Amino acid sequence: MRILIVEDDPMIADGLKDDLELEGFSVDVTADGESAETMARQNAYDLILLDLMLPRRDGLVVCRNLRAAGIQSAIIVLTAKSQEADKVVGLAVGADDYVTKPYSRLELMARVKAVLRRTGESKPSDPGVWQSGDTRVDFRRCHATISGQPVRLTATEFKILKALFESRGKVVTIDQLLDRVWGEGVFLTDRVIYTHVNNLRAKIEPDPSAPRFIVGVRGLGYRFDG
Repeated sequence: MRILIVEDDPMIADGLKDDLELEGFSVDVTADGESAETMARQNAYDLILLDLMLPRRDGLVVCRNLRAAGIQSAIIVLTAKSQEADKVVGLAVGADDYVTKPYSRLELMARVKAVLRRTGESKPSDPGVWQSGDTRVDFRRCHATISGQPVRLTATEFKILKALFESRGKVVTIDQLLDRVWGEGVFLTDRVIYTHVNNLRAKIEPDPSAPRFIVGVRGLGYRFDG
């Protein structure tokens, strides 16, 4: 599982990172609220450990903005004992739990595992929905959003994305994509499919020139890594 630590005290951040990595988690660290939002939108974190007193953007604002953008990562806010009101507000704007500083390693690990277990049970995977960072596609409703804003995909683009999504991690050849999207017996040149895929990338990829979701496999087809 992947965790993002948002903490501006380097000693605390380094200690948290070491403890979590010893437990087998993959850990990223950032020291300010603005970069925390960017990282949380661009990566699929299972959990965010979010300090409230942060430079550039307050932790409560970060939490509220991520929930408004549809980010479903579990969030544990880290507070000082004097921030009782912030604990309540943090839960109100979408945090899953809070831990009061100073805390013991055992307490924090117990809270982390409990929240991951609880959120995992309450948010079962939905084969009809794909979400990565702030990009969300509901294939049943043919509805796509980025940062909560609608993205206009054509019917063909939805079909291409769904075909790749259903075989994620595996290469879908040009012929397979042609059959799944346009139907057997239809002849199209590779250039037509290439154009549709590029148009789709331009709409959903953070950087279409370096695709993260729809990866081309030279001489074969495409692989969905979202």
